[in-house]
Amino acid sequence: MKDNRRRAALVTGSGTGVGRATALRLARLGFDVVVNYSRSEGEARETAELARQHGGRVIVVRANVSRSEEVDAMLKQVEAEFGRLDVLVNNAATTKFIPHNDLDTLTEAVWDEILGVNLKGPYFCVKAAAPLLRQSDAPAVVNVSSVAGIGGEGSSVAYAASKGALNTMTKSLARALAPIRVNAVCPGPIDSRWLRDIMTEEQLHKRVENYPIPRPAQPDDIADAIVYLATGTSLTTGQCLVVDGGRTM
Repeated sequence: MKDNRRRAALVTGSGTGVGRATALRLARLGFDVVVNYSRSEGEARETAELARQHGGRVIVVRANVSRSEEVDAMLKQVEAEFGRLDVLVNNAATTKFIPHNDLDTLTEAVWDEILGVNLKGPYFCVKAAAPLLRQSDAPAVVNVSSVAGIGGEGSSVAYAASKGALNTMTKSLARALAPIRVNAVCPGPIDSRWLRDIMTEEQLHKRVENYPIPRPAQPDDIADAIVYLATGTSLTTGQCLVVDGGRTM
């Protein structure tokens, strides 16, 4: 007989960075954890091994969140393995670094890829997870968005647009799915593989030197906010929590 007394969480894109930090934090809090990835299998399995050190059950599931059939299959596996889901963290994301004035490079294919993962993906995950979440006594969804969705800056026009739409969808779903709480975290620059691929440490710190708190976020900084919205509040819903060292004040 399945022992489903422990709470369960699904973190998409949890092979590295913010996703990994969040999965490990939830494992430490006593959650069973679903580690999701689309390409980074080795990193996802490392995340799972680290999470298992905290005593819970952990499964690794490959699914491209932009494909609804793969998301549906993932949630069926979650139900079969854990029999419940209490927290969904929509962290999986993608981008292309394209100057905003370079309209020709931002092709339809690029738009489709970015919107597929960053916007349709969270929707597919929420839709597939909702039946399990409704059975929880404290269900929560946290979408990992970006300040790019507030100010229109960021790696590309399509990325900023996808995150702006995710912020709006967070509010729509908070109304539609109540009492399931749905919130978003909007990070500023994160010291992660994404930015390290395009800038040096000096360039990264130069970018944030005039912020009130003049440092880039670490993945754990964003995990702090995600875990708070998932477990640390019972009345907060439909909110987009900015975590950017004061940049957008």
